[in-house]
Amino acid sequence: MSLHAKFCAAFFAATVLIFASAGRAADSAPPSQAAWRLLDYLAVDYAGAVDENGLVKSDSEFSEMNEFAENVLQRLETLGETSAKAGLLEQGEALKTAIAGKAKPADIAARAHQLAGDLLAAYPTPTAPSALPDPAHGASLFKENCAACHGETGHSDGPAAKALDPPPIAFADMSRARRRSLFGLYQVIGQGVEDTPMPSFAQLSDQDRWELAFRAGSFAFTEEMAKDGEKIWREDPRARETIPSLAALTQSTAEQLDATFGKEKAEALTAYLRRHPEAVTAGGASSLTVARTRLAESLQAYRGGDKSRAADLALAAYLDGFEPVEPALTAHDDALMQRVEGAMSGLRGAIGQGVPVDQLEERAARISALLDAAERALGPGEASPGASFAGALTILLREGLEALLIVVAMIAFLKKADRVEALPYVHGGWAVALLAGGATWAAATWAIAISGASRELTEGFGSLIAAVVLISVGVWMHGKSKGDAWSAYIRERMSHALSKRSSWFLFLLAFVVVYREVFETILFYAALWSQGAHLAIVAGAGAAVVGLLLIAWLLLRYSARLPIGQFFSYSSVLIAVLAVVLTGKGVASLQETGLVDIRPAVFVPRFELLGLFPTWESVIAQIVVLAVLVIGFRLTGRDVRDA
Repeated sequence: MSLHAKFCAAFFAATVLIFASAGRAADSAPPSQAAWRLLDYLAVDYAGAVDENGLVKSDSEFSEMNEFAENVLQRLETLGETSAKAGLLEQGEALKTAIAGKAKPADIAARAHQLAGDLLAAYPTPTAPSALPDPAHGASLFKENCAACHGETGHSDGPAAKALDPPPIAFADMSRARRRSLFGLYQVIGQGVEDTPMPSFAQLSDQDRWELAFRAGSFAFTEEMAKDGEKIWREDPRARETIPSLAALTQSTAEQLDATFGKEKAEALTAYLRRHPEAVTAGGASSLTVARTRLAESLQAYRGGDKSRAADLALAAYLDGFEPVEPALTAHDDALMQRVEGAMSGLRGAIGQGVPVDQLEERAARISALLDAAERALGPGEASPGASFAGALTILLREGLEALLIVVAMIAFLKKADRVEALPYVHGGWAVALLAGGATWAAATWAIAISGASRELTEGFGSLIAAVVLISVGVWMHGKSKGDAWSAYIRERMSHALSKRSSWFLFLLAFVVVYREVFETILFYAALWSQGAHLAIVAGAGAAVVGLLLIAWLLLRYSARLPIGQFFSYSSVLIAVLAVVLTGKGVASLQETGLVDIRPAVFVPRFELLGLFPTWESVIAQIVVLAVLVIGFRLTGRDVRDA
């Protein structure tokens, strides 16, 4: 018997044992991970079964795609019960129907990737290695475990390849490699592929499987590409924005990067980073990695009994780790952003309360899973025009409405009082705020980095200053809601009230309320802009501006028709509500900086539009402001009756 024949005999004997363990390993994999791996396989391989015209290219491949779609559904059905499960099952049924109907490969890939992403969000699993992969060790592992089938250069030409049916995957095939993520390769290495000769390598350590994935994912991308990719990584800031962490790298594909960099640069960047994953962390840990690190350190300090240090580290996890990506995450998934922010706030509150260690560990585990979901949401790829348009529209409408209501109330008041000479001060206030916002954007883009603490302090103190001013204005307006009171006021004190000092006061109020919203909007738009689809963002912003102008016109037109007493009555209520809202937001922002303690109030819902946050400090502050307004309204009403 020749040496080659002896090798093959020994190899197939070993393969029988491996396959036996492979079946057990695949069966023992969590259903969510097994389903994800099948979805990744469908997204990549469906194009080999059906062409762009809906014609079957291979009956056996098409049959396999239908079988895998059914397997996905079976695994989804065994998942633990969550609010997301029904939606996942619905997506799985739709994917199965689309495959049976011979849908286009691009449609199947999009459906499979969407379902896979939603699956990871609902049932989180680690998406990156815990330590930096060693490419040299990965090459050694590949030679020992994979080269016999896949070939030493990844061309599916190993000595055992010819005897395998179906043949092993050619990792050097660029068309497949462009669509396959490192995370997808890692999943297949750990679980194997049913009904194929690909066994599970679950016997290898987690780190070894990641290093194999990096090696297998590099064959199609040449050293020449990697040299070009290194230059792109160093010179193009979009590269570091698009792939800020190992988790982002493991989930990216060259095909996804095409939208941002173009095909040639996307392949070059992929070639470089898969060979040199250390480049991702060379300039310092990514923001969410910082959050995870500080979170772990906080938990460790708490276990050791150092509650003060645990609180400081938990605050650092938010300010240094999560806050920098908050605008970008808000633009992608505002609901997820609020869940992360609320969970991290709850953790700091729990530390202050001195809860048992096991409870704090549960909170930390939930935050870690949410951070994984955030990293996936912020992963590579250009945002769709529809999502960018909707994000730009809703952000500007939401942030601009509060400021608009206050400024419009001031303008309407001056017109009602027939004191139009003071209008330039109000217009000057909001106009200067817009200019200051532009300067802030320039500074944040080219000169300085606005820290999370600076942002929260600006929002917090800006909100509280505006709230204090609005309390006094609201009480004053309520006192003038009677026609005779207003007439007397006009006769006796109007000239004093609208002196130059008061006019500058109007300027300052308009500036503060508008700049606060402009400041936050700029951060959101900067994050949205970095994701591409610039025309859609401009269109969304334009639509929001038109919407705000329409609201302003309707408010001014309606207020002009109101009798003076009704105008002041309605305006005082509106301003009082805004004062309560801004108080809640201001306290919440200062809590994020650590200036105000956090004591959770679990019975209070989180509703940012009304300034409601589930903490005693913010709720008590709003109750105090509401009490001051009620007392002020009663006293001014009594003064009117006495007069």
